[in-house]
Amino acid sequence: MIRLKTSLAATVLVAAVLAGCASMAPKPDYDALMAQMLKSSFRDQGIAKVERLKQDASNAACSASEGKPLPEARAKAIEAENLKTVKMPSDGVFIGNWQAGERLAQNGRGMTWTDPSAASSANGGNCYNCHQISKQELSFGTIGPSLYNYGKLRGVSDPASPASKAIVEYTWGKLYNSKAYNACSGMPRFGHAGMLDEKQMKDLMALLLDPKSPVNQ
Repeated sequence: MIRLKTSLAATVLVAAVLAGCASMAPKPDYDALMAQMLKSSFRDQGIAKVERLKQDASNAACSASEGKPLPEARAKAIEAENLKTVKMPSDGVFIGNWQAGERLAQNGRGMTWTDPSAASSANGGNCYNCHQISKQELSFGTIGPSLYNYGKLRGVSDPASPASKAIVEYTWGKLYNSKAYNACSGMPRFGHAGMLDEKQMKDLMALLLDPKSPVNQ
């Protein structure tokens, strides 16, 4: 019995020593390991480049927060930096064709490696994936807020009027670079990232703000 107790005590001691050594070992850098895995798993093909995997400072800060809110000062700084990137329409015209905007919102095509070029394969907005937009479409996501009656609820009866200037410019900026208004927004930065061109942006603006659009009926 004494010999058994001694053996058991020795086993416990060895286990404790090993556990202590294990706890002293440096923890793996999981971020570096993930980056290495992504780099080795992807390659440039067609118009899809590995460069897409590289995060800018805004995305990196939000990823590092691991879903927790950023400190207010840091969030405001990110929003201010992103606001500087927003480019208003070159001709000063914000509103395009809402019918084209609806087709764009329905289109989920997104600059994939099978596309021969960005110029010959128009990218979609895929807006219904996250938002309710018009009542006619019954299939939509709920990640983002409903945009039904977007312009109507904001009192936009004429998008070209001075009274609508603030909401029109805000909507353009939100589509262009959503992080200018919400530091860790998950919304695509359509203009900033070159996902949509100026005409496409105008057509989405019309879908949201034109009183004749089904969104505002």
